[in-house]
Amino acid sequence: MARQPRNSGGGGASAFAHDPQGSCGEQAIFWAPEVLPTVVPVAATTARLKDDTPQPLLDLAAGQVRRASDGWHAILRVGGVEHRVWLKEPPATGVNYVAELPFDGDFEARAYAARRLWRATRGRTPGPAFHQLSKQRRGRLSAAIRALDARATGSTYRALAEVFFGEKRIPDRAWKTHDLRNRTIRLVQRGLALMRGGYRGLLRPKH
Repeated sequence: MARQPRNSGGGGASAFAHDPQGSCGEQAIFWAPEVLPTVVPVAATTARLKDDTPQPLLDLAAGQVRRASDGWHAILRVGGVEHRVWLKEPPATGVNYVAELPFDGDFEARAYAARRLWRATRGRTPGPAFHQLSKQRRGRLSAAIRALDARATGSTYRALAEVFFGEKRIPDRAWKTHDLRNRTIRLVQRGLALMRGGYRGLLRPKH
């Protein structure tokens, strides 16, 4: 029997059908603009622009577009780079678009993302992303999620410590007061905090 998709609402992700048995790496995740600050709000304009040649901003063949209760969400790939936009009205081709950037706490991130998109649509190098996790932090986050998954399936803290820190470092006695036990518990707690909504903090840089 084919798996039935279900709603993905909650946690800041926009509500679109998704396969609950598929990983996030196998399907697109659309984020609400207020959660992911690099989502660029755009709108069609009838004003004559200096460069009045319509740009392929919303080329549906270059990405994915979904409709939600708050408007239209798009993940576009321009020049091999992913860009995200949000519109109140249905996207159209052959028209000019402008970015609408409110002067809120996310203005800097949205302006940076809008500039990258503008450069990409003109065949220029968009430049680095506004916010990227370091290799070290990605490693720590991965360890926390692995620890949480193992703990949820019944693994003991001692077994987890043997995997993450090496069996030779685990003492035969005084385990309950050992520093590695405390570090293992904190690792699981960090994973639990991520699962309970802390992952949304990864979508925006810390000021």
